Amino acid sequence: MATPSPKIPISVLIPAKNEEQNLPACLASLERAAEIFLVDSHSSDRSIDIATAARAKVVQFDFNGHWPKKKNWALDNLPFSHEWVLIVDCDERITPELWDEIETAIQQDNFDGYYLNRRVFFLGTWIRHGGKYPDWNLRLFRHRAGRYENLQTADIPNTGDNEVHEHVMIDGPVGYLKHDMLHEDFRDLYHWLARHNRYSNWEAQVYYNLLTGMGDGGTIGASLWGDAVQRKRFLKKIWVRLPFKPLLRFLIFYVLQLGFLDGRAGYIYGRLLSQYEYQIGVKLFELRQFGGQLNVAPKNGKPAAQPEVNSAMVSVESAP
Repeated sequence: MATPSPKIPISVLIPAKNEEQNLPACLASLERAAEIFLVDSHSSDRSIDIATAARAKVVQFDFNGHWPKKKNWALDNLPFSHEWVLIVDCDERITPELWDEIETAIQQDNFDGYYLNRRVFFLGTWIRHGGKYPDWNLRLFRHRAGRYENLQTADIPNTGDNEVHEHVMIDGPVGYLKHDMLHEDFRDLYHWLARHNRYSNWEAQVYYNLLTGMGDGGTIGASLWGDAVQRKRFLKKIWVRLPFKPLLRFLIFYVLQLGFLDGRAGYIYGRLLSQYEYQIGVKLFELRQFGGQLNVAPKNGKPAAQPEVNSAMVSVESAP
């Protein structure tokens, strides 16, 4: 009988809600971790049973509608047994090669956190192009040193109780690991679209904050000369002011960044990203003109136009 490998002294944090299709593979990839917390939002499927069977510690999170959301709340409140924390979403997997690298990394004193690169799979295809790879995320860090940034979006309705694209801020030096983590959602496109419908609410508020001059306090900041994430944040400040963003997003992804090399999956992914950008624009228009609600008086005090009784379509051609 083979002797089980010793556990790596690390605490894993998994945010979850109704993830029974993704959790088995995710938890199987985390067997080498000494401690696993599943922070659940009262799942109605088999998520809790699956996590319990894998000996994960299940904690329920009740969102109060404001800051903090799930991950920051967990970082502030869970009784982690280890200095290092690894954050893994339910649709992500940690490979054996990455575990070997993590085991070595946490024994070093050079860094307080590490960026992990993700391979994003869509319709069974690794999306290598279109700017989706490399995809750096700061997920491994000393618990005392890292917390998620606050982009002033916590009060936006219909975005869920978990951080969307906020990044971890580290008070200390950070490094980069060589081996990739895998990102592959085993659910169908309905869930992808539903998730990005929520994300577009969040993104519309981020766009609005950038357009109205929100400062970088409490965030990772934006810098052309910073790390990969800070450069993307800098470019987003320019992006939000450009016209024709849905078309531009497709052309940049599919043509300039060679998304066409990923075949049919790349084309579909590019079209969906263009649709996602259009959703953000429409919701930003709604947010700026109507305070985020349809069929109310706009902010300039003039009543909103009343639709025709038999109208089957609402035009949004004037939206950015």
